[in-house]
Amino acid sequence: MNKLLFGAIGAIALGLSAPASAADLAARPYTKAPPPMVAAIYDWSGFYIGINGGGGTSHKCWDFVTPVTGTLVGEGCHNATGGTVGGQVGYRWQSANWVFGVEGQGNWADFSGDNVSALFALRNRSKIDSFGLITGQVGYAWNNVLLYVKGGGAVVGDRYRTYDLATGLEFDRANETRWGGTVGAGIEFGFAPNWSVGFEYDHIFLGNRTINFTGSGNFVTAPLGVVTRSERISQDVDIGLIRVNYRWGGPLIAKY
Repeated sequence: MNKLLFGAIGAIALGLSAPASAADLAARPYTKAPPPMVAAIYDWSGFYIGINGGGGTSHKCWDFVTPVTGTLVGEGCHNATGGTVGGQVGYRWQSANWVFGVEGQGNWADFSGDNVSALFALRNRSKIDSFGLITGQVGYAWNNVLLYVKGGGAVVGDRYRTYDLATGLEFDRANETRWGGTVGAGIEFGFAPNWSVGFEYDHIFLGNRTINFTGSGNFVTAPLGVVTRSERISQDVDIGLIRVNYRWGGPLIAKY
């Protein structure tokens, strides 16, 4: 009896201590493979609109045109400097890393300066109060960084005034709208899907032009509206701008 009892107890013990079979083990949970890495590529294509602000300087030289003979007599030069603010609108399209675009820009300006005439007892004063640029662009993009050059046409609004040195009164005046060419370069950073900020330099070539001045009516020798003299005025303009643009278009391209 005791042998049977001990035998049964031993069999039970061996059964409990035997290792579990493969079928008894819990199934391994299924883990989904991670998705492939995706690189976001900035896309500069699309229409954009923006604002800009900065400063500029215009180098101007005045030459008196002698009546009858047309001989030029230099009166001196000065730099007209000041600030500017404006806006731009354009369109860009991107092919691989190359970016092409067209843009129109218009600015208010206050570039002013003066010098004492070397010929007359007058102070010659110049002011640019507006300018516009119509340009094409070619650039190269490193993802969200764009380096570009631009070139095209420019138009500038000029005002000229002279003042009597003794009294400070205005002697005569002239206004003109002058067309020329422009070249420039800039760098732009995309800091959000549709926003970018940039820095740009532009040079405007305006050459020289002969302008007729008319009297301001403060002196007998300069009756109001009567032509007093002709001046050949040469000028060019240098401008530095900070620009912020908002673009409509596909901001990112997913690249696997």
